[in-house]
Amino acid sequence: MSEPLKVLYLLWDGPEGREATRDLLLGRIGPALLALEPQRLVVYVEDPESDLPSPNPFTGGLPLPFAEVDLWLDDIGDRARFEQVLAAGGVRFHAWQVEESVYTDYGGNRHARARDWPDGHRSPGVVMLTLLTRPGGMARDEWVRRWHGRISPVSEGIQPRTRYVRNLVVAPLTEDAPPWEGMVAECWPSARHIRNPFLFYGAGRNPLKVVWNMGRIVAAVAHFTSIRKVRSIMTGEYFLKTDGGR
Repeated sequence: MSEPLKVLYLLWDGPEGREATRDLLLGRIGPALLALEPQRLVVYVEDPESDLPSPNPFTGGLPLPFAEVDLWLDDIGDRARFEQVLAAGGVRFHAWQVEESVYTDYGGNRHARARDWPDGHRSPGVVMLTLLTRPGGMARDEWVRRWHGRISPVSEGIQPRTRYVRNLVVAPLTEDAPPWEGMVAECWPSARHIRNPFLFYGAGRNPLKVVWNMGRIVAAVAHFTSIRKVRSIMTGEYFLKTDGGR
């Protein structure tokens, strides 16, 4: 039997406030999606525990989404009934078929234990969702090579991420979808690891190492995309349906 295909939805125009957006995704939209029996379902949403500024200073341009919904389906053509649920929730959305690669999962490094919490429970820490564009003139294969082969290992060696998921766009599935070609979920142990540059850049107590590591990461990012076009939001992570469900 073939592996299920991943469809990634980004959601806009949610209710005011992080409690309201969390309650909409977990109390209304999530259960309705689960009732349709997707193969897997993961939700990232702006919630009260992730209420902190993104470390990414660039916020202009396209309006930012407030949530991401990841669905795994046996048939991409089956997504219409899931999209009816999203529409009934009163949100605006766009969808992409993506190819997922998990660079690091929980328990894959010293920064976190292996996942031991059940489906439906919030994951520890906070998640930064990052939306990426490919520079004009750069071939797709070269862009992926630089993304996967340089920035991923450089940032992994420096920063205390607990989970790192890369989503490469295979095809947009909705009309006029924003031109992002990659979506990344970076999980961190706590909000403090975002706020504190010594923690965020893996520098211990050394201010020179903060500057050095920051420079290495900025250079690696600039090697494959325009830093000014990178967009990020801070969210919580909820595994609603996974293999085995813990």
